[in-house]
Amino acid sequence: MSPITSYPTLRRLRTVAFAFSPLLLAGCATLSADGGMQPIQATAKQYLGPNVDVLKTNADQDRVATRVVELLAQPLSADSAVQIALLNNRGLQASFQELGIADAELVQASRLPNPGFSFGKLRQGGGREIDRTFSFNLAHLIALPLTRQLESRRFAATQRAVSLEMLSLAAQTRKAFYAAVAAEQTARYMRDVRATADAGAELAKRLTLAGNFSKLQQAREHGFFAETALNYARAEQNRLGSRERLIRLLGLWGAQTQFSLPDRLPDLPAEPQDQPDVESVAMAQRLDVQAARLQAEATAKNLGLTKVTRLINVLEFGYQRNTFNEAPRETGYEVSVEIPLFDWGTARVARSEAVYMQSVHRAAQVAVEARSEVREAYVGYRSSYDIARHYRDDIVPTAKRVSEENVLRYNGMFISAFELLADARAQISAVNAAIEAQRDFWMAKADLDMALVGKPSLGSGTAAEMPAAAGPAH
Repeated sequence: MSPITSYPTLRRLRTVAFAFSPLLLAGCATLSADGGMQPIQATAKQYLGPNVDVLKTNADQDRVATRVVELLAQPLSADSAVQIALLNNRGLQASFQELGIADAELVQASRLPNPGFSFGKLRQGGGREIDRTFSFNLAHLIALPLTRQLESRRFAATQRAVSLEMLSLAAQTRKAFYAAVAAEQTARYMRDVRATADAGAELAKRLTLAGNFSKLQQAREHGFFAETALNYARAEQNRLGSRERLIRLLGLWGAQTQFSLPDRLPDLPAEPQDQPDVESVAMAQRLDVQAARLQAEATAKNLGLTKVTRLINVLEFGYQRNTFNEAPRETGYEVSVEIPLFDWGTARVARSEAVYMQSVHRAAQVAVEARSEVREAYVGYRSSYDIARHYRDDIVPTAKRVSEENVLRYNGMFISAFELLADARAQISAVNAAIEAQRDFWMAKADLDMALVGKPSLGSGTAAEMPAAAGPAH
């Protein structure tokens, strides 16, 4: 064949290939091998460290249970607590299933509907008619590229939403861990305070019986003991509540709940993080902002789809082949079109336009809130560090020096045991406040880390929402 005669042939082949490309695309659409988990796993590796996976089989659950037992064998840390939550929290696992649902919907939207075939056999007297019809929905084929783009964006939005939920769970787990450790530390301290107050009350009782102490002084010492006993009960209640909140996030039950926590909170870092560009960093990587933008784009594509199909709501093509026993074979085709006589699709277009503007305004609101939240989180982080450092470097050391001086005075018989106990009362508030300040710093750090990638729960689980650490009686 000469080159001149081959050009039309090539053009026809390209035309046929282009015409059937939607069919080829629909035929190749398959479910993701990883169920859409690849972006979530990449996010977990980038921001959290440990891997995440979907639990589908008994073998998966056994593997996770073994890993959880290994992590619980040692005292928990913030990182190990997050790792357990990512593996064992069933709410997060339920959210992972949303990916499978969205993936299936994407594949379904990419596939053509099955063609229809009808067969009929009729008799009229001695005559017989056999009708065969093969039909296909052309409207679905026309809208297939737009529909696939729409579902692709929805699938990506679902991936970002699940990633955001995973990061939020990690932040909540860190905050719950620091709250539980601080509550344990406070409860132990208040137990020691109660023991000291009990000894003072018993000494005052004996001195009163010996006539060396007034009833007023004894009543004051007993009142201090009663107050410390009450404060210890409150601290113990807070300890149990904080531990249960952590248990729920970790997804533990039964013997797993008997894990151990560190004796004290981690030390403050030498210097706080200096992030002058925290706002721009957050806007570049916050997943909720990206999801809002993606939703607006998907809605815009949906609006285009609505405009394309508003006049052609039903379009079907059918091929017919009818045979008769006493007449020649009858063949032909049939096209079915819905006539827009009463419904011209204007209501559907108006609804889509309103939904699109709604998504645009929501995306803008998400961006405004994200900027404010990251600024608030950073200010909270820096101020919490300054407060905790002030307690560490000034208030607590000063109270300790006062206590040491009073012990020397007591040993030199310049003050009585009750004056020494009175000084111990003044230290209770300083120590408890120092524990709270250290806890609030680490929780503010978790909020800042979350604010850089998603919506933080500012104020949730902080000192404002927790029972105050017990202080002394006055």
